[in-house]
Amino acid sequence: MPTSTGINRLTGKPLNDWDHVVQSLQVIFTTGIGVRVMRRTFGSMAPQMLGRPLTDTTILKFLAAIVMAIDLWEPRFRVVQVVPSGTPDGMRAGKIKLDMVGQYRPNALLGDFTPAPTPMTIRL
Repeated sequence: MPTSTGINRLTGKPLNDWDHVVQSLQVIFTTGIGVRVMRRTFGSMAPQMLGRPLTDTTILKFLAAIVMAIDLWEPRFRVVQVVPSGTPDGMRAGKIKLDMVGQYRPNALLGDFTPAPTPMTIRL
């Protein structure tokens, strides 16, 4: 039986468990703070950072914004490690890939923060 259920925002079909968490994280990452009228504090600072020069400082601020937003808005996922990847040419072009490895906590919405046995990864 699924521990969390939602609706796929693109297809309208049901989403369960990890797929629902991934969609929720995508919504958090792409929603700027102050954008939602009835939930002004929802979202992350990540959208405001897009288009800035790809420096160490910018990358660190971006990572901090993402991790803080996950901590605030998605209790079912806890970031354990962020692994940047990508080619040097891609980075020079301003493209970087991030793998976020973390604990999936399927019952966190019920107050049980016990992680699933296998770490999960999200690629940004």
